[in-house]
Amino acid sequence: MQSRLFWPIVALAALLVYDVLAVPGFFSLRVQDGHLYGSLIDILKNGAPTALIALGMTLVIATRGIDLSVGATVAISGALACNWIATSPDPTSGSAAVVGALLALALCLVLGLWNGFLVAVLGIQPIIATLVLMTAGRGLAQLITDGQIITVANPLYAQLGGGFLLGLPVSVLVAAVLFALVALLTRRTALGMLLESV
Repeated sequence: MQSRLFWPIVALAALLVYDVLAVPGFFSLRVQDGHLYGSLIDILKNGAPTALIALGMTLVIATRGIDLSVGATVAISGALACNWIATSPDPTSGSAAVVGALLALALCLVLGLWNGFLVAVLGIQPIIATLVLMTAGRGLAQLITDGQIITVANPLYAQLGGGFLLGLPVSVLVAAVLFALVALLTRRTALGMLLESV
């Protein structure tokens, strides 16, 4: 019996072969200042935020749902975090970055609960319920920032998004840890079994 992953893996392999033919040094990695650099590292680093969103969307789709508001949720939470850090008494302090990140996560939780309330309690179809937040979300982000570009010069915040740890981008390590946790959740817990049985 052929696995469902067969054709996606074939397509990925074909794409990688093309990349190697077009750019012979595509797979080459180099160490500079104790950090790994190269095309693959750049792809992983730039793809990590999208991978995290896709991870959550996978769980939503596994339960036969859909969420159109993920982009708006990212915009609102990012605007809140940056605005908090930029307007804090010491914008370069570690505590400002930690509180900003926690506020962003808390807001994401609240927005997720709002969507869940519309779907589970009011019985609205997921595509309609999340369309509401998708439509309003970018406007809310604009209100938070007053339509201005916010510059954040916080070392800890910059480290989370663009720094390196053990030679690898921090964003890639965060994504890898969360992927491992979700894999454990779906394979080793009752909730995970429930998600897969839907």
